[in-house]
Amino acid sequence: MIYHRSLSTRPVFIAADVSSTFAVMYTLKKSLGQHFLKDENICRKIVTSLGEHSFTRLLEVGPGGGALTKYLLDLKGIDFKAVELDDEKVEYLLKTWPQLQGKIIHQSFLDIEKPFDGKFTIVGNFPYNISTQILFKTLEWKDDVGCTVGMFQKEVAQRVAAKEGSKVYGVISVLMQAFFKVEYLFNVHPGSFQPPPKVESGVIRLVANPETPAMKSEKDFFLLVKTAFNQRRKTLRNAVKGLFDAAILEDELFNKRAEQLTVQQFANLTFKMR
Repeated sequence: MIYHRSLSTRPVFIAADVSSTFAVMYTLKKSLGQHFLKDENICRKIVTSLGEHSFTRLLEVGPGGGALTKYLLDLKGIDFKAVELDDEKVEYLLKTWPQLQGKIIHQSFLDIEKPFDGKFTIVGNFPYNISTQILFKTLEWKDDVGCTVGMFQKEVAQRVAAKEGSKVYGVISVLMQAFFKVEYLFNVHPGSFQPPPKVESGVIRLVANPETPAMKSEKDFFLLVKTAFNQRRKTLRNAVKGLFDAAILEDELFNKRAEQLTVQQFANLTFKMR
């Protein structure tokens, strides 16, 4: 990939397919949070991380210039799809890898229907401006998403993987860890991207949790967690007093703050909610 800066304010990339004579130009769109992964070693590490858990269906989110896609297309026996919003990138991907015809969902990931019937895996260098929304969408599909390997802004990746007692432990930590086993795999330096983002990145893996903690209902669990962290500096007693009877609130557990409770403790408390 060759990087050029045009006379306009947008950087222009010229990517040439070594197997053909054409070169395709596409532009970086900051509004879509685009930072193109260029480090082949990082690409291979992500694909290797995927292969540690078996799957037959794979969705790539935001393939962009195809840095990961070219490796994913080499995986044998996999039903592969990619979701890409940007018209220009879709055109580039189809011209560079004609085998993608019929495999690209030309929409925002946040707007698509579930792409497969049955279990599937998700992978991507996720756009940082919607990365948390991507996680919540994955949560909606938790019954069918067996594994997700994703690149996030390091701060977001750390929050998802954080354990109780950590300053960055919060709503997204508890909700994701209730339904997935989260592993922080490795950091990625800004220099691995073109153009380099202003922040470091991190790759995490989420594997469906076969031992999801028992809870009164998912609705109650989500409400409790979000309410508790909405006033995280207060004791749990003051933060969630509207969800429990006064007698229940006398329990010593309510002397703690939200960040001190384990996922299991949040789940257990749902059975005591009004």
